[in-house]
Amino acid sequence: MSRYAEAHAKPNGPGDARPTALQIIKDEGVEGKLKGEVIVITGTSSGIGIETTRALATTGATLFLTARDVAKAQSALAGIFEPSRMEIIEMDQADLSSVRAAAAAILAKTSKIHLLVNNAGIMAIPDLRLTTDGHELQFGTNHLSHFLFYKLLEPALLAAASPDLPSRVVSLASSAHNVHGINNPDNYNFQKGGYDPSLAYGQSKTANIYMANEIERRYGSRHLHSTSVHPGLVQTGLTQHMPPDAFKGMEFLYPTMKSVEQGAATSVWAAVGKAWEHEGGKYLANCAVAEPYAEGDDKFSAPGYAPHAYEVEKAKRLWGDSLKLVGLPEE
Repeated sequence: MSRYAEAHAKPNGPGDARPTALQIIKDEGVEGKLKGEVIVITGTSSGIGIETTRALATTGATLFLTARDVAKAQSALAGIFEPSRMEIIEMDQADLSSVRAAAAAILAKTSKIHLLVNNAGIMAIPDLRLTTDGHELQFGTNHLSHFLFYKLLEPALLAAASPDLPSRVVSLASSAHNVHGINNPDNYNFQKGGYDPSLAYGQSKTANIYMANEIERRYGSRHLHSTSVHPGLVQTGLTQHMPPDAFKGMEFLYPTMKSVEQGAATSVWAAVGKAWEHEGGKYLANCAVAEPYAEGDDKFSAPGYAPHAYEVEKAKRLWGDSLKLVGLPEE
C-alpha cells in the first residue's frame, strides 16, 4: 500500500492533506542529492509543469526545460530559474521540426539524460484542427511530439542508464483515457469523421500510456524505466478550451480536486521515488499504482485505469505506426 493512501482516502479539496511535489522530494530524501544528473521536462511555462520544475530543481540536477513561449516560461519560472544549471529551450509541439530542433539543442549540450518528464499537453480542442504536419492536434501534440522527442533523446537516456542508476521516462496521461482508446490506424486523425473533443483527448492520453508501457517492455532490461501518471483534477490553463459550464452539475468532484502543487506530486513520485528506480510499465494515480476502473465512476475523474490501458498488441501497433508518422525508420 502507498504511504500516501490514508491522505487520499477522504479528499477535501485543493490544499488538503494530500502530498505536494515538494513533500515527495523531502520524503524521498533527494534534496540536493541529484547533482550531476540531467533532467528534461516539457511544458514548463504553466500549470503542473511549473511545480514539477520547482520540485525537481531542489535536487540539484541540471535541468533542460521546454516551452512553446520561452518568455512566458522565463516569467513563470522567475524565482526558480538558475541559469548556471537550467536552460529553457523553445519547442512547439504542434510542429515536429521544432521538436527535432529542441532535441538537437539539448543533445548539443549533453550526451546523457537521466530523466525525461513528458509533461506538456493540450485538451478539449472544440473542433478538428491539425498540427503543422497534418495530425489531429491533440494526438499530434500530446502523443506524436513526445514520441519523437523521446526517440531522439533515447540514446542519451540509454547512455546514462546503469544498474546502479537507471534512467526514467515519466509521461503525463489522464483519467480521460477511460473515455476512449486509440482509433484504427487509418483514423488516428478522425479523417473518417466522428471528431469529438473528449474522444480525441482520450485517444491521446491512451497513447501516452501505451508509449510508457512499450518503453518499459523494450528497454526495462537495459535499465531504462517508464511510467505514466494521472495528475488528478487540477484547475490549470489546460481547461482553457472547455465551455464555462463544462463542470455544471459536477460539484461532487470538488473534494477530489487538487492544488497545482498537489497535482505535480505523482509526476515527481514517478520521477524520483525509490519504488520506480528498477521498475516501470505502470499507470500511476494519487502517488500509487492505479487500480482498475470501477464501473459507475465518472470516467473523467476516476483514478482507475480502463481495460484497454494494458493491451500489449495495441501498444505495439501504435509504436510502429508512430515511427512512420514522425518519419523514423522501422525497428
